[in-house]
Amino acid sequence: MYDVLAAHLLWIETDGSFGKRADLQGADLQGADLRWADLRWADLQGADLRWADLRGANLRWANLRGADLQRANLQWADLQRANLQWANLRWTDLQRANLQWANLQWANLQGADLQRANLRGADLRGANLRGANLREANLREANLRWADLDLSSGIPFHCGGTKIKGDHRLFSQMVYHLINQEWPDECKPVVKAIIATGAHEWFKKYRSDI
Repeated sequence: MYDVLAAHLLWIETDGSFGKRADLQGADLQGADLRWADLRWADLQGADLRWADLRGANLRWANLRGADLQRANLQWADLQRANLQWANLRWTDLQRANLQWANLQWANLQGADLQRANLRGADLRGANLRGANLREANLREANLRWADLDLSSGIPFHCGGTKIKGDHRLFSQMVYHLINQEWPDECKPVVKAIIATGAHEWFKKYRSDI
């Protein structure tokens, strides 16, 4: 692995004139120590990165499509504009990770810790965010269309220091506060997505109480 990383770094530093781009498609990197590794533009499509330590790793523009990152540690990792489409990020630690403009379409982020993560402009269409911790996360300009934000299970959902839970009364408050511009900017995309894509589930569950 050291040789692959060294060749990749040379490839980056010489603009492709020397070295070789890291081709780690489908590689078994389970539990690998990749702290602070420079993997910009690396091809990790379908790689097994479960339990890998990627703290502080530079993964800008990396191809992680369909990769398995379950329970990996990605604290402080830079994933700006990375392709994480269909990736498995269940229970992954993404605290303070940079995910600006990352492609997270249909990614599984169930139970992921995204506290203070930067998700500005991220494409989260169809992503599974059940039980995710988004406390103080930056979601400005993020696309949450079709994202799974079903809160009817009662799993807390954190946003901007606010704990949102499956309760029809709180849902009504969410609509009221959105109309009255009382939600913090970082929460508005989440609230709008819940209202736009999950309202029917809320009313189906609580219609007898409304």
